[in-house]
Amino acid sequence: MKIIKSATLVNIEANEVNVEATFTKGLPSFTIVGLPSDQIKESKDRVKSALLTNEYKFPPKKITINLAPSEIKKTGTHFDLPIALLISLYEDKKIVFDDIHIFGELSLNGEIKDSNNIFPIILSLAKEKKIKNVLVCDKSAKKISKIPNINIYCVKNLLEAIDFFKADDKKIYLYKKEIFKYEKLNINGKEYYFENFYENDFADIKGQENAKRAALIAAAGNHNILLEGSPGCGKSMLAKRLPYIMSPMSLDEILEIAKLQALDLKEPDFRPLRVSRSPHCSSTKASIVGSSNSLGEIALANAGVLFFDELPHFPTTILESLREPLEDNSLLISRANSKVKYKTKFLFIGAMNPCPCGNLLSRNKSCR
Repeated sequence: MKIIKSATLVNIEANEVNVEATFTKGLPSFTIVGLPSDQIKESKDRVKSALLTNEYKFPPKKITINLAPSEIKKTGTHFDLPIALLISLYEDKKIVFDDIHIFGELSLNGEIKDSNNIFPIILSLAKEKKIKNVLVCDKSAKKISKIPNINIYCVKNLLEAIDFFKADDKKIYLYKKEIFKYEKLNINGKEYYFENFYENDFADIKGQENAKRAALIAAAGNHNILLEGSPGCGKSMLAKRLPYIMSPMSLDEILEIAKLQALDLKEPDFRPLRVSRSPHCSSTKASIVGSSNSLGEIALANAGVLFFDELPHFPTTILESLREPLEDNSLLISRANSKVKYKTKFLFIGAMNPCPCGNLLSRNKSCR
């Protein structure tokens, strides 16, 4: 029996998975066991097509693929490549898959694709020092090249992946890591990155010196801030510019934001810019707080800014739910079958009118 190391996401963290394969006598079949999701069950057809397109002939045996440990639900299309390699290289007794993790989705012709789960999984494993060498496709390699202390081997298709394990010199497949091209500061031996570019500049705000001074203090000390004033006086304008004057970001913070972007099904940009989330006051509590299966605005604002415009219009239940994230910088969501803890270290900005009509502080209009 041969084993390939891979992993799956459980909530927002990664769990190692051993992909095992056996070929036994019996009616020819191809089965995947070990609590696979529908995505993994469908991989049988992708793997079959990829292997047959590349002139591999299936042996007339009963093929069983096991994803261990079996008690954990497995998700993701990145198990395609490990499964295909186990089947295609099973008869070659000299090849071993020790000390390398393999991830990749297969197209029907054997090309290897990236998936949204690969970057968060590898980052999570790297933080726990459970991964040293990884085999992925070009697009995945470009993303994970920002993660320190791992060796990345890059292949384009299934045939290249097979040749990789047959090759004596594997260094030719080693991916050259990219260096951050952003400006940086070195403080006490640790590097912090920043952008000297302002899409939203404080120079656009005319007057409001007290508000700008308060925003500067809030950004410097990561203090929460409540802005109160008449409609059109610049509250939202100021809140949108505050992330640009916040402290430079460490590599860990940049990678953490990129991980959240990937989990939110967005392409990570790896910019050293604090994220800003501004949900509408009609948003549901589930979309703000999140659940055991999906990220909420509170989690997505980690290491950045959470802006509530028209603060009094938010339901009381949502405002009360901010108590734990603001006090503890974390949020524990408990359900009957799962518990997940999100980091919630964000700067909270609230904006509100001084009265329902908004004219209480106005010199030109009367308050109703």
